[in-house]
Amino acid sequence: MKPSGQRNSIRVLSVIPPMTQLNTPYPATAWLTGFLRSRGVEAVQEDFALALARKLFSRAGLEIVRTCAEQTPARQRTESVKHFLAHGDRPAATVDAAVAFLQGRDPTLARRIGGRRFLPEGPRFQALEAFTAEEGGDPLAWAFGALGAQDRAKHVATLFLNDLADVIRDAVDGRFEFARYAESLAKSQPSFDPLAAALAAKPTRVEEILRGLVREAVARHKPDLVLVSVPFPGCVHGAFRIAQAIKELDPRIATVLGGGFVNTELRELSEPRAFDFFDFVTLDDGERPALALVEHLRGERSREQLVRTFVRKQGKVQFIDTGEKDIPFAETGTPTWDGLPLDRYISVLDMLNPMHRLWSDGRWNKLAVAHGCYWRKCAFCDTGLDSIARHESLPAEALVDRIEAAIAATGQTGFHFTDEAAPPAALKALAAELKRRKLAISWWGNIRFEKAFTPELCRELAESGCLAVSGGLEAASDRLLRLMNKGVSVEQVARVAKAFSDAGILVHAYLMYGFPTQTAQETVDSLEYVRQLVEAGCIQSGFFHRFACTVHSPVGRNPEKYGIELLPLPPSPFAKNDVEFVDPTGVDHAALGTGLAKALYNYMHGVGLAADVRSWFGFPVPRTAVKRGFIARAIRRPFPGTGSGGAIRRRAGAPGPGRG
Repeated sequence: MKPSGQRNSIRVLSVIPPMTQLNTPYPATAWLTGFLRSRGVEAVQEDFALALARKLFSRAGLEIVRTCAEQTPARQRTESVKHFLAHGDRPAATVDAAVAFLQGRDPTLARRIGGRRFLPEGPRFQALEAFTAEEGGDPLAWAFGALGAQDRAKHVATLFLNDLADVIRDAVDGRFEFARYAESLAKSQPSFDPLAAALAAKPTRVEEILRGLVREAVARHKPDLVLVSVPFPGCVHGAFRIAQAIKELDPRIATVLGGGFVNTELRELSEPRAFDFFDFVTLDDGERPALALVEHLRGERSREQLVRTFVRKQGKVQFIDTGEKDIPFAETGTPTWDGLPLDRYISVLDMLNPMHRLWSDGRWNKLAVAHGCYWRKCAFCDTGLDSIARHESLPAEALVDRIEAAIAATGQTGFHFTDEAAPPAALKALAAELKRRKLAISWWGNIRFEKAFTPELCRELAESGCLAVSGGLEAASDRLLRLMNKGVSVEQVARVAKAFSDAGILVHAYLMYGFPTQTAQETVDSLEYVRQLVEAGCIQSGFFHRFACTVHSPVGRNPEKYGIELLPLPPSPFAKNDVEFVDPTGVDHAALGTGLAKALYNYMHGVGLAADVRSWFGFPVPRTAVKRGFIARAIRRPFPGTGSGGAIRRRAGAPGPGRG
């Protein structure tokens, strides 16, 4: 694609492809739009994930779904489709009301929805009946009690939408899911062939709706440049369908692919067919590459002067990078949500995990305390990528300026700080600045379980509006934590988590199993530590993730250091990230994972805390070697504060409080 003459005025459209979270805008377009406007560029944005969901989950959308369901041969109809058809017009007649309630536009429907006689209930509701009905035969009483009418109704309405999403998947488009779309076509996909075949096929009804939304947006905004940010593999197919529709409308419109998926999986892109849809593919932070592309289209910069950008030249992929420095974090400006329908986002409550609820329920202004990670040493993390490796702080005054600007623009005082790990010193300064300005907000985000988070600091953060924190306990094994280079111990995590909990702040633990050389004994011991942490009131929420080795992590770059052998990757002109490996321990981590998930789910609801941890596994596992009361004794010891514990810090390789 070549710039057509001297286009002094370039109009940029940044878009969010389906599917991402529906309760709040994914932040990429807000950041890019705000930055480009600060540089005098005419910039607008669209959220196609929300727009597509609103089209599908509507009376008109369900009429299309019903037509497709009726055309599905009877022998191919799933339970979800059968249930949908059996309820006639009821799903279509009630869906607009359910969505309006989840958007917060009609809260009076809570009692009716929560009564479970208003919305038709399909297979997704069957799990509710698995709970013992101890309170008046009500399977939801354990979660919401007698007074949680709004939350109860949110959960019921969300299950209703999940039922409908299953029908859309089974009768309309097999790639559709509520929170992702066609993920299997792009997740660590070394070949472009599956995606190319899907894009060459006739669009499904879901894709036709998406293409219609694209046509409307292009007609409305008349862009010269369209930036498509793809954070997850589940957004890739939708992103390419968007670009395909744009090129069919007007091939002169320049299309650009960027975002988290590109930054992790397409760093060695050599597939020329990707450029049938996108003129440019950019890496890492988007501000500098986008600005260079605007200047290129204006005729102010040649294509050879682009920044971190893949192009196709004479049928081959070429990477161009002048080496220009990124825009400093302090100069990227404040994101803008102008153009996004903030009152139409859909809050859902599908999982009763309290931390996961923050992700999906409520509209949060997404900001960052700093750029990158100040620790950037964890062996499982993509520490080789710019998004992690380049740490830049922001003065508290500037951060609160951004907070005030966001409140003025959105009318919302809730903030999600999206940092990999917010530095303790920066959070302390933030709390002080909020107090100085007498500014009341609510916020949550990720932290490391640093000793710098003393009980005093945790109380200060709670007073500043901190609702919840999440941090990595990972394998909950001191040997593995040292191997991971986490810089923390189980005992330290317990003390810091208890300090947050005692301050009234919800604590979520990221947990990991299947790390290289992890034994079954260590996995069982990890679960015992988690049991004791919940029992002692240190953590209220958690989730076990299966370890995945990536090519950008220390494990992926130096597997021999971690006692594993990587399996050869196939030739990969397209996506490249996850890599399989051989672990000499031979542990069946998949089997253990089922027990871990079941145990933790019950622990979070106060169930089974007195049981032997071996009871959660359906096969023999080792007896735990962790002593009863380990965590209780750890949190009773005096908190070391920031002036002691240096020996632990030096041994673990951890930085001083608040430093990278």
